[in-house]
Amino acid sequence: MQITEILARNARIYGNEIALVEREPAAQKRLEITWEEFYHQSNKLANFLISKGIQKGDRIVLLLMNCLEWLPVYFGILRSGAVAVPLNFRFQEEDIVRCSGLAEAKAVIFGEEFIYRITSGKSFIDQTASTYIYVGEHHKKPDYALWYSDILSTSSRVEPEVPIELTDGAGIYFTSGTTGKPKGVYLQHRHLEFSCYLENRHHHQTHSDNFLCIPPLYHTGAKMHWFGNFIVGARAVILKGVSSKAVIEAISEERVTIVWLLVPWAHDILVAIENKEIDPSQYHLDQWRLMHIGAQPVPPSLIQKWKELFPKHDYDTNYGLTESTGPGCVHLGLDNFHKVGAIGVPGFDWECRVVDADMKNVPAGEPGELLVKGPGVMKEYYKNPEATAAAIKGGWLCTGDIARVDEDGFIWLIDRKKDIIICGGENIFPVEIENFLMSHHKIFDAGVIGIPDNRLGEVVAAVISPKPGQNLSEDEILLFCETLPRYKRPRRIFFDQVPRNPTGKIEKPKLREKYSHK
Repeated sequence: MQITEILARNARIYGNEIALVEREPAAQKRLEITWEEFYHQSNKLANFLISKGIQKGDRIVLLLMNCLEWLPVYFGILRSGAVAVPLNFRFQEEDIVRCSGLAEAKAVIFGEEFIYRITSGKSFIDQTASTYIYVGEHHKKPDYALWYSDILSTSSRVEPEVPIELTDGAGIYFTSGTTGKPKGVYLQHRHLEFSCYLENRHHHQTHSDNFLCIPPLYHTGAKMHWFGNFIVGARAVILKGVSSKAVIEAISEERVTIVWLLVPWAHDILVAIENKEIDPSQYHLDQWRLMHIGAQPVPPSLIQKWKELFPKHDYDTNYGLTESTGPGCVHLGLDNFHKVGAIGVPGFDWECRVVDADMKNVPAGEPGELLVKGPGVMKEYYKNPEATAAAIKGGWLCTGDIARVDEDGFIWLIDRKKDIIICGGENIFPVEIENFLMSHHKIFDAGVIGIPDNRLGEVVAAVISPKPGQNLSEDEILLFCETLPRYKRPRRIFFDQVPRNPTGKIEKPKLREKYSHK
């Protein structure tokens, strides 16, 4: 049963029950829709898109912050037969234009936060797109865009007669290689269906569960974890804002049972409790049964402390990639707390191997590249056969992560084959920051690495070699970097020579060895 059929079924069985709640504590706002409303809104958008000439297989860019409209819009795209192209809300004009062009987007659906970026790149996006739909307050709507609320008030709620097959395209999710240029991970409806069963198999959601969604919905992680609730018609809460108090209040007031956190958020909650900023006894938390973490390495000490404060919580670690349809190809499992620190064992219907450069399995305990194989492996990198061939070999997805398998069959990550920095669950590409730094008129050379951070997992550190005769201060560099997105800015600056090998490549292992513990 592909996922638009699951939505239709939920509407039939649970029609008047609440499907989604949006909470925005800063604005003291709470919104909700039922399964029936969710279904009807998706159909209305689908019918409108079809009326605008959108055909099966066309690509539609989706650029929204987390909000109550996000999932109905997403399902509306899918129900029209089109392919959803959710974009990272941190993408600037250049990346938006590049991704829209690669996808040959026929339409763009965007929110208030992206008006300037879409408007700035519109002359390029117009080469393929003819329809722009704005989600937000009417008085801020650009003249070139149609208003989403008008579409909901005028379009038919009858389900479109567009046949959807499991092998039809469903999504293009953009990731990046070490150069930082986005690659489109092409997923089919079968991938999304499998993800529903996978997540539910791992975490045993029932209709009475309630999932708190905090991470961005453009990412496969957040949506695919929600899929475990979706398949049983269970409620979800979309939280706008990640303060510890907002999280705990949402769990208490909405009677949330399942929360997926990133390491920084879990760390902040623990600190808030230790500092007596939050008193758990003042909240309704007894129904909270599962806390799980993914998207980055998890410090075992963090989970040990968590279990001291919340001894009744089940805990799971989830590992995955966009190329594996998000999390779950490897997971710790609810019964394996004694192995905290490992990413776990192969997920439901997945296989894993750790191999050497010749694709031969390495002995237990020895490092090698982690490969995964299962129904969630992407179809391809969209319009990139070379990258696809490098990533998928004999059905095995090469993750690029270095791992080992212990004597009990549990997988432990050692390092990343590529030099990606993971800060608070977001991938950061050193080459992009190095190129930026090299544009400073006083910098001769620059190398960027990730160094450990208790809260964020890793933070960006820059090793700077000034030009001869130039005086360069840390404050000057930090000021220069303020034009970068905040999460990409270096948190630590070191002045030193940047080691390079004979071919001119920066020797990152030497930098990590020297600076990772400073």
